[in-house]
Amino acid sequence: MYKIGFDNEKYLKLQSEKIMERINKFGGKLYLEFGGKLFDDFHASRVLPGFAPDSKIRMLTQLKDQAEIIIAVNSADIEKNKVRGDLGITYDLDVLRLIDAFRGFGLYVGSVVLTRYAPTQSVEVFKNKLEKLGIKVYRHYDIKNYPYDIEYIVSDEGYGKNDYIETERSLVVVTAPGPGSGKMATCLSQIYHEYKKGVKAGYAKFETFPIWNLPLSHPVNVAYEAATADLNDINMIDPFHLEAHGQTAVNYNRDVEIYPVLRAMFEGIMGECPYKSPTDMGVNMVGNCIVDDEAVREAANNEIIRRYYNALCQQRKGNMCEEEINKIKLLMNQSSINAKQRKCIQAALDRAVETDGPAAAIELCDGRIVTGKTSSLLGASSAVLINAVKVLAGIDKEIDIISHDVLEPVQRLKVENLGNHNPRLHTDEVLIALAITAASSEKAKQAMDCLKELKGAELHSSVILSPVDVATFRKLGINLTCEPVYQTKKLFHG
Repeated sequence: MYKIGFDNEKYLKLQSEKIMERINKFGGKLYLEFGGKLFDDFHASRVLPGFAPDSKIRMLTQLKDQAEIIIAVNSADIEKNKVRGDLGITYDLDVLRLIDAFRGFGLYVGSVVLTRYAPTQSVEVFKNKLEKLGIKVYRHYDIKNYPYDIEYIVSDEGYGKNDYIETERSLVVVTAPGPGSGKMATCLSQIYHEYKKGVKAGYAKFETFPIWNLPLSHPVNVAYEAATADLNDINMIDPFHLEAHGQTAVNYNRDVEIYPVLRAMFEGIMGECPYKSPTDMGVNMVGNCIVDDEAVREAANNEIIRRYYNALCQQRKGNMCEEEINKIKLLMNQSSINAKQRKCIQAALDRAVETDGPAAAIELCDGRIVTGKTSSLLGASSAVLINAVKVLAGIDKEIDIISHDVLEPVQRLKVENLGNHNPRLHTDEVLIALAITAASSEKAKQAMDCLKELKGAELHSSVILSPVDVATFRKLGINLTCEPVYQTKKLFHG
């Protein structure tokens, strides 16, 4: 059952206060490295039930009079058309999406910085495109022997060679489409330039995970390791924090390993390092806003299982190696987690055996299990979606809530006009058909009204679903896993 474990309003208040406190500490100018996803942090909302996916951007809007945004993007990611996995769009398009989204919240986007800049054709095309749209673009260069040759880095030939990004406000948020975009280097480069100009400025880091004041073995922190198996991040006790403060704090290996280098950089720029540990750099208040630890633990364990199945499917698609899967397996074993804890999995597999075809099962937020099978009219994912809203609306399973007068023309359109070989309706198509029927059917309307109750439900499919179905379930807030098998033996799966 879905239980709230996180106080989102408390989080918004505490987090904005913490950031303002850090701005004041540095005399009124702070470069804030913003890690993770700003608008759609679905991982956080899954492991911290009650955390709104847009919590971080809502928190920033409370500071919008003081804040401006710099978006950093690695030039190499533009060159190789790197795709953001959760959205399926390239990083250059995501930069535009981010700018629109920030502006939609009333936040000021000051500029885009191309990190590790190289004037390749695709990078120059992107740069020119941004400038024609009225967006300021700056260039930061690859620095020889970065990040270890401190003397060279903190010099006019290192950070000094980078463009100085003109900023106007006291809080400068540096964010990016994804990891490896150079957010931290952008912040440090700016601080170097600020000090050269006689302007005091500080740095802080805002990353949600791992949560520094939860135990190392807490499922929320373990779920973070599972989510970053491809990056090989490892949670660990921050030894610098323990030595400086006598307090146990959790951080991850990359931050701990790079801290001595960062400390030396700060000393080279500021004369001294303002932080005694990598954990000190952070401003994360998430751990202070958990109100039901049991609910959060259960949600995080479910997320670890989901990450495991996602990894298996990515391996089936050729996008993940065995080592990453083995890491998640090890995390599951260490946490005494197994797939049987996810009830919809066995229900879907049993239904597939029973019907000798693809099947799906959904565990509703009240614990009830609903299944769906493949038919000539609907795929299993569409069937389970319709069956679920019928159960929630109290409609008898034998009653058709979508008119055949609506379904049949859609099937004909797909096959006869759009060239589809499969007449079965995808989830988005069946929802449109349900919406049309709801205009003249009270039962269809009742079912439509229950769609919002699916948020937080758990779904498993006996086969890998199409991107269309995956996107539909994501939009509905349904947590999906799939068996790592395709429905057909074709080589191409669109």
